[in-house]
Amino acid sequence: MSVGGTAAYADLTGLPPLVGRALETARRAGFAPSCRPEQGRLLYALAAGADVIGETGTGCGVGLAWLASGARPEARLVSVEQDAHRASLAAQVFLDHPRVSVICGDWREIYRDGPYDLLVLDGGGQGKSGEKPADPHRLLTPGGTLVIDDLTPARHWPPRFDGAVDRARTHWLDHPGLDAAELRLAPDLAALVATRRSTETSGTADRRR
Repeated sequence: MSVGGTAAYADLTGLPPLVGRALETARRAGFAPSCRPEQGRLLYALAAGADVIGETGTGCGVGLAWLASGARPEARLVSVEQDAHRASLAAQVFLDHPRVSVICGDWREIYRDGPYDLLVLDGGGQGKSGEKPADPHRLLTPGGTLVIDDLTPARHWPPRFDGAVDRARTHWLDHPGLDAAELRLAPDLAALVATRRSTETSGTADRRR
């Protein structure tokens, strides 16, 4: 979720219909931090290569709508939202999409339907604010893709946040089981995209360290 994300769509046209439906839900609910369009386009592209897709932090469903719009018809999507009201609103957006499930609960509920070919950590599991980060070996298939969004682009190494080293970001960039990179989506917005290594590749990489 991005600060001011809902407002970022004000002048945009030609959105996927499902994204437009979720966006209207967010506006009516007064929910401001929806997935920004730059992030949404990334999710749309990545979803095309996945059979099972997971997300934490549904909000009112804008990011999930980008994922569902880009996914193949047979793909299955699961998203977890801790706020009961928002989870209910998002579920209404996807009433006509039986392969999309919105679960109300703590982000760790995402574990029960894994592993995933694509997992978007947007509302828990990123390791921010001292929380324990999600386990990519349990949540991703070998070769599966992990996305962590809503980051300020790094301009130095190691990356910093609020004057200190951004430990949550370096956790993923240095993770021995992942090949990770930061993508700049806008001057003020970046995302981490990581691929889970196979067991053999991960072991080789670990021995080199």
